[in-house]
Amino acid sequence: MATPIISINDLHAHVGQTVTLQAWLYDKTPKGKLIFLQARDGTGRCQCVMFKGDFDEATFEAAKALPQESSLTITGVVKADPRAPGVPGGFELGVKEIAIVQTSAEYPITPKEHGIEFLMDNRHLWIRSARQWALLRVRATVMRAIRSWLDGRGFLEMSTPILTPSAAEGTTNLFEVGYFDDKAYLAQTGQLYNEANIFAFGRVYCFGPTFRAEKSKTRRHLTEFWMVEPEIAFCDLDQLLEIEEQFVSHIVQTVLRENANELKTLDRDVSKLAHIAPPFPRITYDDAVAKLIEMQAGLRAGTPVLRHDGKPLEGIEDPALLDITWGMDFGAPHETALTQLCAKPVFVTGFPTAIKAFYMEPYPGRPEVCKSADLLAPEGYGEIIGGSERISDPARLEERIREHGLPMDPYRWYVDLRKYGSVPHSGFGLGVERTVTWICGTEHIREASPFPRLINRMYP
Repeated sequence: MATPIISINDLHAHVGQTVTLQAWLYDKTPKGKLIFLQARDGTGRCQCVMFKGDFDEATFEAAKALPQESSLTITGVVKADPRAPGVPGGFELGVKEIAIVQTSAEYPITPKEHGIEFLMDNRHLWIRSARQWALLRVRATVMRAIRSWLDGRGFLEMSTPILTPSAAEGTTNLFEVGYFDDKAYLAQTGQLYNEANIFAFGRVYCFGPTFRAEKSKTRRHLTEFWMVEPEIAFCDLDQLLEIEEQFVSHIVQTVLRENANELKTLDRDVSKLAHIAPPFPRITYDDAVAKLIEMQAGLRAGTPVLRHDGKPLEGIEDPALLDITWGMDFGAPHETALTQLCAKPVFVTGFPTAIKAFYMEPYPGRPEVCKSADLLAPEGYGEIIGGSERISDPARLEERIREHGLPMDPYRWYVDLRKYGSVPHSGFGLGVERTVTWICGTEHIREASPFPRLINRMYP
């Protein structure tokens, strides 16, 4: 019977059996008559032990000289050993046969410290490293969990255009492209089209790449990122927030359940994720501004501003970073400060109408404030979701389009939706990369994308 070819993450099911791995050499340690090979495939890493007495001299010496990232076929007996390193650990392979598929050229990424630009230039190779491998596997789980939760709750996935004739929030931050004899824009959202879809299907979502031509170099911004955008008919803002907190909790708990090994590789403190469950705390924009002013005053007076755990606020050494007056949007320092007040993600609701998109429903009796909500991730990671209740009255929507100085013609169809059975409806967008950055506890959003697009980088 042929020896089965298995994956490293299936070693636990084959203890005592002879199996074959198709893998790459991650590292090796020769010790006299033994060679400890660290092999990796797409599912994990494991230790493979070669004993000199089991091989002819040429094979043993060839294995000892193998450079990192050489591709191999390794056959041996699976052994359980709690001391055995790897991901997952606890199993190793006693090698009986080894075949070299290709001897790698000298690999440019080594254990020494490399600059970030060097690593980004070699992103096509950097993704093989343990940390990047773990981050991108978590990303895959996040994307799968997103679809699973939505599909299981009556949402229908809809494909929305990448090329659009108009913008959802103005064209300032959009990439303009030629479209035959006209011009178009790379989509920054599929929301407007999904608002049409809900009147046919009730609950929908789109999921794909979006593009923002923001000239930003912060650790939170990409020019191309993935976003999921659910849209729901007969849904007000309060109902929307309940959906969002259930949705985010499902994503986090799925990663904790399915990616324990990856989170361990990342040295993530999972205790900061284990309690992520509804309900999430809520604070109004009004109260948030008042709190930020209070925090700034405390910092200036030398009075410690305490986090939710009783420890001093981190990351805000200069009180000027918290400068704010009512009507301003939050920057990264404001979000960093607010998120340290809670152990869970926190909703900030009721932003000023003037700083939000034209389609957001104003509060009755207070038109300067709209039915909007940002969800801020804890530990200073900032906004991961932006959402709102949408304007359902056609006359009010037309008024808002004019107030924003937008041309009416590209939005005629969008206004038209409100004339044929309009209902209260709401939706939100969740950025995949920001969510992964928070869950993994990594420093920069660029590591949450396989091949990130930044203001200064489009290679590789």
